[in-house]
Order: sequence, then structure tokens, then C-alpha cells
Amino acid sequence: MAGLAAADRRQAAGTIAHTVRARHEYRGMRTAEHYFDVPLDHFGDDGAGPGGRTITVFAREYVSTDHSEDDAARLPWLLYLQGGPGGRGNRFPTLGGWSKAAAKDFRILMLDQRGTGLSSPIDRKTLPLQGDDAAQADYLSHFRADSIVADAEAIRAALGSGPWTVYGQSYGGFCALSYLSFAPGGLRGVLVTGGLAPLAGPADRVYRATFQRVAARNAEYFGWYPEDRATVTRIAGHLRDTEEFLPDGGRLTVERFQMVGSFLGGNTRVDGLHHLLEDAFVSTPDGDRLSDAFLEQVRGIVSRSANPLYAVMHESIYGQGDATDWAAWRVLQEFPEFRPDAAEPLLTGEMVYPWYFEQDAALRPLRNVARLLAAKCDWKPLYDQGRLALNTVPVAAAVYRDDIYVDRDLSLETAAAVRGLQVWESADFHHDGIADDGEAIFGRLLRMARSARDAGLFTP
Repeated sequence: MAGLAAADRRQAAGTIAHTVRARHEYRGMRTAEHYFDVPLDHFGDDGAGPGGRTITVFAREYVSTDHSEDDAARLPWLLYLQGGPGGRGNRFPTLGGWSKAAAKDFRILMLDQRGTGLSSPIDRKTLPLQGDDAAQADYLSHFRADSIVADAEAIRAALGSGPWTVYGQSYGGFCALSYLSFAPGGLRGVLVTGGLAPLAGPADRVYRATFQRVAARNAEYFGWYPEDRATVTRIAGHLRDTEEFLPDGGRLTVERFQMVGSFLGGNTRVDGLHHLLEDAFVSTPDGDRLSDAFLEQVRGIVSRSANPLYAVMHESIYGQGDATDWAAWRVLQEFPEFRPDAAEPLLTGEMVYPWYFEQDAALRPLRNVARLLAAKCDWKPLYDQGRLALNTVPVAAAVYRDDIYVDRDLSLETAAAVRGLQVWESADFHHDGIADDGEAIFGRLLRMARSARDAGLFTP
């Protein structure tokens, strides 16, 4: 593509190194694979600053073939920030849903956030390269939203882009709030779906709110499928009395089984929980046992081998100052209906517990690092509330009323603290709304942001 010719070389002094290693065209889109060398520590905390250690950050560009190459080169950029933490950018087989809508007006840059995908990936095999447990924990302290935003700004400069539009889904919305806090000059507009983070307070308040949401969602689900209440109770009782092992060799405990509650976070997949549970038991010479089909499906849900950063860094996304100290585990004690020894245990949501790092083989080597991060008590602020109160960037956010991952009330509290942030609240979708009707949701938020900008509501 003509517009990317300059990106096929190392950038001039003062910007990060940038190469494009491959280009492809298929199924109505053109792609380019961008690699950037960025500082591990953008802020100089280790005394090295931008001249110190570097890591690689990968991003794939998507452009619709409806645009000629010359026209595509003139399109503005839209940076997509994926949910997580620990989730790599989407790999599109074709442009559809929100990406189809976005590709009408933008070049989409799909970022693998640092530590994920092709961006200096982190797992139990790569992290020991950083040294002992303390060194690994220190390394991971550079993998939060503030560093992701600094990567994005360095990438924007390397691409020669003016202020761009950012679309953040879930944790990507948290990152977008950090972007608004620390680098608003790089933003033309911000769209957020299911991702307005609390700006202050301990992680405990997040889990108190979300445990209540998950309990309500359990009740709603078992109202639809009352037979599944008995099945869940039966599986829990069976796992207390009988050892069952997942295909990877790990034991399936009651608490690991409860993780299938992740299905409850969506409209598009909630019914998949019923289809999972109906496969649970088969008759064998040794009596009823959990079926291989069921165990294989559960393995794919409860294993963190594909995204270990989700477990290791999850509570750190709420850390500002004080230690998070396994907040979800501590708050769980206030909700005994979620305990694995409850008579009729509820299914859990997006919470991380210390036992993850004992029961999941992919996480076991990281357990000491996770403990150090949970005890870290000097996390830097992720948001600048003063700057957000004076925000001059158009922001439109979808808030889902019954979202079990990002609480509605906490989201509205944040929305009220960001000047000019427009909220579209919906009870029609859950956390996976963009998988349900992404084209319409994206289009609505984009129109909201553009209307605010065109009306001159954001003149500093």
C-alpha cells in the first residue's frame, strides 16, 4: 500500500523502530503486519528511560478493499484496544460486525497489547528469561494500561498519524480512560463498550458489586433452565467424592468447575452453558462419570495456558497505591453461596483466586510472581481525575445494565466524572454486546461522538 511505504524501514531518529514484514489481500480486506520496538519502561523508573531495554509490539492493519490503495492511505486510523488483560488482538477472517462498520471510514489498527500475541509474549516459558521471581514481578509491573497507552502514542508517531480514534472493549475501555488521562492530545475521539473502570477506590468494591451481579445472573439462568440447577449441584457433589481429570492431566475440582460461569457474561453464549451441562454425565462400568466431551470443553474454559497474563495481572488493573491482596478471594468470604462447599454452589464470573496458581499447570510456575504482584503496595495512578474532569475529547460509551464483569453503577459513576462523556445504556446486551450486534453498536457510538464534536461541545 502506498501509504505504508515509509513504514518499511527503520524510522528516523526520535521515533521508535518500525517495520512492516508482510502484506496480504483476501476476503475483501488488505492487511499489513507492523512491528515496533518500544521501551520496556517509558517512564524511566529504572533509570534507563526510553534509551533502555526494548520490547516488540505487534499490530495488524486492516483496510477494506472497497477503498483503493491511494484512498486507503488517506483514511484516518482507528486503534482497537482488546479486552483482557492478557488478550491478544482479534484475528479477522473477514471484516464483519463492528470491524465492517469501522472499515467504512477508518484504517483499523489491531494491537497485540504488550505481553500478548506477537508482542514479546509472556507465559511460564518466557517469563523466567527476566530472572528470579522478584525480577519477573518487576518486569510485569510495566505491563499495565499506562504502558499500553505510551506504546500507542509511540506507535501513532511512528505511523505519522495525527490524533486518532480509539475503540476500547472491556479492559480496552480501561486503557482508553488512561489514554484520556495521560495523552489526550493523541485522541480525536474515544468509543468504549463495556469498559468504564472505577477511577478510585480499592479493588474490593469492584468485586462486591460484581459478585452481586453474578448471583443475579445465576438466578436468571436457572430460571430459564431449572434442570441445570440440579445438574450443577450434582456435578459439584460428584467432584467432592470422585477424582475427575481434564485431558491435560489437571484435576477438575469444584472451584475450577465453577469457572464455567464465564458463559453467564454474554448474550451470544449464555445458552452454550446449557449445552455444556447436558453433556456432563455418561454411564460407565464404574458408575456415572463425567464424559470426555464435557471434560474437554471444560478444559478449554478453565485453563489459562493461552492467556496467563489474565490471571497474573487481573487484579493489578485496579491497583492504584495500595496492594490488591487477592481482593476477589477476600470478598468471596462475604458471599458464601459462591463457596465450593456450598450446598448449591453458584457459578463464578471474572474473578481470580490464589488457588488458580496451584491447580492450573500453566500458572503454577508463576505462583510466586503472582503473590508478589498481589502484595505490591506502590502501584502508580492509572487515571488523572482532574484532567478527566476537564476532558476535551469526544467520548461515547455503551454501558450494559446487567454486565457481570464491569458493573453498571460503577460505570455510571465514572461516566459522571469525565467531562462530556456520553452514555448509551442498554439492557439488550451483556458484556459481549459487540459479538451480538457490533455493527449497530459501533455505528451508534461513532455517531454520538461525531455529533458532539460537530456541535463544538469539546472546545478547550
